[in-house]
Amino acid sequence: MTDVQNERAYQKQDAIPLGFSARVSKKKKGSLRYYKDIGLGYKTPQAAIDGDYIDKKCPFTGNVSIRGRILKGVVISTKMQRTIVVRRDYLHYIKKYNRFEKRHKNIPAHCTPAFRVKEGDTVTLGQCRPLSKTVRFNVIQHTPAQESSGKGFKIF
Repeated sequence: MTDVQNERAYQKQDAIPLGFSARVSKKKKGSLRYYKDIGLGYKTPQAAIDGDYIDKKCPFTGNVSIRGRILKGVVISTKMQRTIVVRRDYLHYIKKYNRFEKRHKNIPAHCTPAFRVKEGDTVTLGQCRPLSKTVRFNVIQHTPAQESSGKGFKIF
């Protein structure tokens, strides 16, 4: 557990009491880990079950529930700590010209350490309570990027 303690605040999972793991570890090898199924047909990643990270904003191991919208998008930035920026492309209809125009939105989302996300990957986001000033979504599924040549909308 010492390698997890790299923040200023003491890192622990709220669902497991501090003195409880010492009593149980004699019977069972390994340490206790709290994880849950978020429902909606999305499986808990194996890295969340076996991992040793502590993230209170993780939907699988923390105190965050997924409710509301489920969105898909392409990762365009991973420069923040545990936060990514996802681009959602869509078409907007202009009635006067009887045509569509391309538009996009950038959505900041919390990315748990269970996912190894890179730029260009496709992720599924689930809406949750506000996690910070701008973050209201959490990554619940990750699909690695496919090799493709050409510009344009990546999600279509």
